[in-house]
Amino acid sequence: MTKVMQIYDRVHWLNRSFLFTMGTRKKKHHRRKDKNMANEVVTVDNLVKRYGDKIAVEHFSLHIREGEILGLLGPNGSGKTTTINCILSLLKYDRGEIRIFGEKMTPSSYALKKRIGVVMQNVAVVESLNVYENIDFFCGLYVKDKAKRRELVEEAIATTELQDYRKYLPKKLSGGLLRRLNIACGIAHKPELIIFDEPTVAVDPQSRNAILDGIRKLNREGATIIYTSHYMEEVEELCSRIVVIDKGKNLVDGTVAQLKGKLRNSETLTVETSSVTDEHINGLLKINHIYDVTKSGEKLIIKCDGGSHNLINVMNYLMENNVEFGRVNAETPTLNDVFLEITGKELRD
Repeated sequence: MTKVMQIYDRVHWLNRSFLFTMGTRKKKHHRRKDKNMANEVVTVDNLVKRYGDKIAVEHFSLHIREGEILGLLGPNGSGKTTTINCILSLLKYDRGEIRIFGEKMTPSSYALKKRIGVVMQNVAVVESLNVYENIDFFCGLYVKDKAKRRELVEEAIATTELQDYRKYLPKKLSGGLLRRLNIACGIAHKPELIIFDEPTVAVDPQSRNAILDGIRKLNREGATIIYTSHYMEEVEELCSRIVVIDKGKNLVDGTVAQLKGKLRNSETLTVETSSVTDEHINGLLKINHIYDVTKSGEKLIIKCDGGSHNLINVMNYLMENNVEFGRVNAETPTLNDVFLEITGKELRD
């Protein structure tokens, strides 16, 4: 019983009876594939989930195609976790339809669940088992053939670069190694769809790089990935498409470039100068694509809404008007800027 409780956080999304009947219970599954869903791994249409009078998810739709790394972003309380739990059939929902690999997802969709890997934010491993034994244990929930399982465990160890730690108990591992073990346990059975929930929280830069490289490798090998994180630079670097959810609604959906294109501010120029007058500021505002100019101490902050030669135009203006200036810096918006613009800057609980 103790061992079951230790692993509960990892496998809670599987029906309890599934853990005891998988491998012995055989069930026919008739796969229905719509032509429009042929390459869709996850299909969520008009999902509604209520908790009493509160609407946690409101007519949310999501379509993830095979081979994507989909960044699912949202502030605390946005409905992100509720949506994932509905996708995994952990929660009953009020309205909508969810299909995984073209099939309706239900609590008893055991064949579908075997094709999914879940790496939760909270590390859940068996403390009494070493690295190799932990990965073998979790892989064994899906793969009964011992020879095949040995092969898969070794592959998971290689993917997460745990070769030198296979005999270590979890308590002997650093935080970064423990997270890599957590990932190895979740991906050892070679799932086709993998959900990563904040996999790099509180790890060192080396471990973060190793984890992100491992996720890219899994994707290159064919896995479709849902990735949640509050580290926007990771999402910007890793994800092929991004969905932002807030208050249970799909606010935006697109590539990083498409999301940045929704901002008015396409470039911010910062100029070190102490000799700018109001007349100069008004002159700068007359330049195409410059819509805001403010002076902060000895810095001039210029915001642009497009254009490809803003920096050159500003420097030409300053030189033509004998304005002395020092360092000039140009910055384009980050995904973090997009996120704050879309979801607001107020603090969330």
